[in-house]
Formats: sequence, C-alpha cells, structure tokens
Amino acid sequence: MRILIATGNPGKVKEFREMLDGNGQIEWSDLSKHPEVATVEETGRTFRANACLKAAGYAQALKTWALADDSGLEVDAIDRAPGVLSARWAEVNKSGKGDADNNATLLRQVASVPDERRSARFVCVLALSDPSGRIILTVQDSVEGRILREPRGANGFGYDPLFYVPELDRTTAELSPAEKHRISHRGKALQRMKRLMDQAGLRVA
Repeated sequence: MRILIATGNPGKVKEFREMLDGNGQIEWSDLSKHPEVATVEETGRTFRANACLKAAGYAQALKTWALADDSGLEVDAIDRAPGVLSARWAEVNKSGKGDADNNATLLRQVASVPDERRSARFVCVLALSDPSGRIILTVQDSVEGRILREPRGANGFGYDPLFYVPELDRTTAELSPAEKHRISHRGKALQRMKRLMDQAGLRVA
C-alpha cells in the first residue's frame, strides 16, 4: 500500500518517517518527490479544515492515499495566536520569513507577558484521504507548555526552541527525537492515527 505524506516541510517529513517506519507493508512518499503538483492552499480557519483540504487535494492530484497534518502553536496571552498561521507568522506580521523570524516575532509580541501567563500548546490534526479525495479518518492531539523568553536547544524545528515543557524541564528542542515523539502533539496524533488505521485494516506496523 502506498501513502503520500502530504507535506513539503522537511522537518515534518523527517518526524513522520521516524514515527511511521513500518514493516514494509506501506510505502511512504512525500511532496518533495512530486514537484509538479500544485500547492493546495490552506484556506481553512481551523487545523482540521486545513488538514482535510491538504489530504483530499493531494490525494486527488496524485490518485493515491494521502496523510496530511495541520499543526501549530496556540499562545493564550495573544488569543491563541499564531494558530493556523504558525508557519507564516512573521510573513503575516511583515517581519520576515521562516522559523527564526517566526520565533523572533512571537517573542516581541509576548515580551511584556509575565511568566505565569505564558501558557501555550502545540496542536496537531491529521487527516487521511483515499485516492478519490474522501476523508476516511481524522485525529487531533496536543501538548501543553509555556513560552520561554529566549530559545533553548538545537533539535526539532519551528517554535521548538521556545516551547518549554515543565514536566520535563526542557524545551522540545532539547529533547531527543524519541523523547519528543512520545510527548509531542504530532507524535501522539500519529499514534492515534496508526491505531485507527490498524482497526480499519490499513496496516501500519
């Protein structure tokens, strides 16, 4: 069985492959192998809407099963922003582009927020589409933490250097891949998706 990981984000592709490394029953591909395919616009207002748009759009375009995620950071002190705009937060605020600028933009926005009010969470929604574009399964999960005042750690990507997990006394950028996968929003969502796929007869080791 072939399933497309419907993302071009190399950080996400790496995490998907690490967590979904199965027993050979499923062949995984990703959008880096399909540069000819037009980008599916993320016009949804929720993580679930965008995950479904991407899964269905790429499944139809390539006539294959597709697994898409939409994920991001919600910071309570700024009305749960950046939310679905997490990957483009610096661009939206006209302050650059990419992970470093996104982090710098967020830090400026919460600079005056006291430590006890810097609660945040990473949220991930996964959607699985069949080759016709019909959404078969969706799952959602999250991980709670808070935003630090400066980055820590060199692992992960995105907002990981700013996202502190009190129970572990580390940011998600200070965790090994295996540690991060156990507690992260994407790791927990993928485990739930794997269980649902197994129950549906779509076997993933």
